[in-house]
Amino acid sequence: MAEILLSVVALILVVGVVWAIGAFYLRGADLSAFDQPVGQRHLTDGAPSEAHHAVVASLGSIGTTLKSTPRRQHLALLRNYMDNLFADGDSTTQVVPVDAAGVPAEWVLAAGVDSRRRLLYIHGGAFTMGSPKSHRRLTRKFSEIANAAVLAIDYRLMPEHPRLAGIEDCRKAYRWLLDHGPDRAEPAKAIFVAGDSAGGNLTLSLIAWVRDQGLRAPNAAVALSPATDASFGSLSLKNNLDTDPMLGPLFKPLTRMPRSVLLWGTLLQNRLRPNNPILSPVFGDLSRLPPVLVQASESEMLFDDSRRYVNKAIAAGSPVTFQTWRHMVHVWQIYHPDLPEGQEAFEEIGKFLRAHS
Repeated sequence: MAEILLSVVALILVVGVVWAIGAFYLRGADLSAFDQPVGQRHLTDGAPSEAHHAVVASLGSIGTTLKSTPRRQHLALLRNYMDNLFADGDSTTQVVPVDAAGVPAEWVLAAGVDSRRRLLYIHGGAFTMGSPKSHRRLTRKFSEIANAAVLAIDYRLMPEHPRLAGIEDCRKAYRWLLDHGPDRAEPAKAIFVAGDSAGGNLTLSLIAWVRDQGLRAPNAAVALSPATDASFGSLSLKNNLDTDPMLGPLFKPLTRMPRSVLLWGTLLQNRLRPNNPILSPVFGDLSRLPPVLVQASESEMLFDDSRRYVNKAIAAGSPVTFQTWRHMVHVWQIYHPDLPEGQEAFEEIGKFLRAHS
């Protein structure tokens, strides 16, 4: 009986220590002070367009397919789905494969752009999927509105590679882009960085690293619905679960797991604390950043990731602009030109990039 009692006590102590490490070491600082509303809101009273309803309906079809597919095949299915979601038929834009200091990439060149103006684009896909091909609808538009050559990188993905491998690819590509264009090796006249979702996370992590390395800062950066907090601290992860038709069905099982389990899983997977700014830009030093535009939907699970990052950066004195739409799906910009709200978002992005050229 005494041995059983000692075993129970030991188990309780172990569980307590594991919980305490998660609560006080892995979570990071309390960011709730940065939950206040901020920014320029769009379409706050109007209903979503008919095109948006069609987008939501299309997302339901992939959810149905996943339910009928063995879990071990989900990643391959989703990668194929993303790469072939949009037709690749724009003959006015050049797509040229390139090796960017060992990082596979492609130049995306809208007609007549100034190749001395360059934009590094980092695609989204939960760090596990996506590619330059899947995001050409975005990179073509960025090339057009920025009047720039876009370098879209095919950074290494999980789970085949550690998360840090993709981060290192972004850093290498940025260094290379400073002095290499699509035509020749020459210094850039203007530099921009942009990314969506996981790519938004990598964008925000990258610009802080560029500052700390003393490298030439980008003229501006754009983050679309970025993930900024790997400690799972954002309230919208659960509050917006049922209003996010894209991320909700994919990540609902994770929201049912204890946060301490998720924190430990992130630590073991990445060999870094979840609140390390390399993984979670919101926990870093957000002072002395270049101009940044963040766009997010108030209905998506990552909304508070964006809001907290923006509010903290503004409090640190950085020139960060926050624009929100009320009802949109995650990274709705990729559905332009069919989606009017996507067109509107790109009009705002174009104004921002021109203001910082």
